[in-house]
Amino acid sequence: MTAPASRRLTRDTRHKVIAGVCAGLARRYGLSRTGLRLAFVVSCVLPGPQFVAYLVLWVVMPRDDRA
Repeated sequence: MTAPASRRLTRDTRHKVIAGVCAGLARRYGLSRTGLRLAFVVSCVLPGPQFVAYLVLWVVMPRDDRA
């Protein structure tokens, strides 16, 4: 696993699919964007607040400054 490129937790607007939450989390923790998105989608079939957590992160996480 490689070191994270950015220490700040922000939504990645350059590689977003919906809001950039999964891409931002993947960038922050040095994970694969596709793998994290797949894990999120699979976790949505399990009971729990995954979708609500995504919405909260969408509102709370700031957009990145990169164009």
